[in-house]
Amino acid sequence: MTDLTSNSTFLIAGIVFITIAVIGQSKLAFIEINPGFFGRFLALIIGISSLLYALGLLNFSAVNLDLLRTFLTEQIKQSISSINELLQGL
Repeated sequence: MTDLTSNSTFLIAGIVFITIAVIGQSKLAFIEINPGFFGRFLALIIGISSLLYALGLLNFSAVNLDLLRTFLTEQIKQSISSINELLQGL
């Protein structure tokens, strides 16, 4: 349950920050948002990182991480052996 709540939080924060970065100067009810260039750039960076983090929480469960670790270990072993063969040929 907490995983879903934190995922939703980062998703909503990412959407809000991306909206601030894209719209720029606007007036929401009684709040005026005028971030300027640096504020819009910072909102864009925070928004993209929040959305990527929320996406990462969805895609990487414990099983997927174990499969990824196994796959990367096998790829590293294969690349090390091929590099050794290449160096032996020189």
